[in-house]
Amino acid sequence: MHEIRPGRNGCTLTILFALLTSITNALAVTLQHIASTSDTKKSSGWRFVGYLLRQPFWLLGWVALCGSLVLQALALHFGPLSEVQPILVTELVVALVLRRLWLRQSIRSVTWLAALVTSAGLVVFLVATSPTSPSYLPTSSSWTAPSLVSVAVVLLLVVLAQRGTPARRAALFASATAVTWALEATFIKATTDTISSLGVGGAWTRWPIYALIVGGMLGLLCEQAALHVGPLSVSQPFIVIVDPVVSVALGVWIYHERLHAGVLHFGIGVLAFVAMCTGIVALTRTAPDSMVADLPPRVEG
Repeated sequence: MHEIRPGRNGCTLTILFALLTSITNALAVTLQHIASTSDTKKSSGWRFVGYLLRQPFWLLGWVALCGSLVLQALALHFGPLSEVQPILVTELVVALVLRRLWLRQSIRSVTWLAALVTSAGLVVFLVATSPTSPSYLPTSSSWTAPSLVSVAVVLLLVVLAQRGTPARRAALFASATAVTWALEATFIKATTDTISSLGVGGAWTRWPIYALIVGGMLGLLCEQAALHVGPLSVSQPFIVIVDPVVSVALGVWIYHERLHAGVLHFGIGVLAFVAMCTGIVALTRTAPDSMVADLPPRVEG
């Protein structure tokens, strides 16, 4: 199977496509959150699905999600999961910019500071840990144990999310979403490797593309549930924080990816990751509670 080695150009393309993925993800989440929370009747079940299908913003969100899938596939083809998935936390920063420029929402200075801390923590984490992917191609059986463990965790989280406060349910559904997306990233990487070797037609003769489809459906269901049952300020940080943690673990487990082994580098990486998570929580806690645009100032007659 042909594999593109990282190299300088590969690293640049990895970062570029990962950042573009964040942009399209932020656009998709913003569009679909507006659509899913605009139902004044608080429909559920198939009625809620029917309501969403009539919302242009929700459908446009799907278009953005499809674009993000292609961009993420390109990023994962050129780089390791341990590098690509953490970069996706910039989705929150992009969403904040969208709120300010598109929705014209007032963003507090503390929120922009949190965005800066998040971005700085990410950069330091990546520089300190220097994720690398060796020329190792896992066999199909390499996914058996990681997939079983991940699916078991997702099912447990979904069961626990059936009861509790809106915030608790949103957190549990969001965590299930994050684990699913992390596993889905390994399927995306495997599918792109298969396509590069066998072509698009040949990919349908191998298992990764079918696992990709099933995982994508499960992830979308969990994400829609998280967005519907509780506040975005709860679900978003759980998705954004849990995803890279699980992705790094799966990258090491399945693809034998490596982080910088030095004690100093590892320590700096851990502190940077903690700072990044702190910034994420502060950003989501201090950002506007809803996607409702600020009203223009009234002109007194």
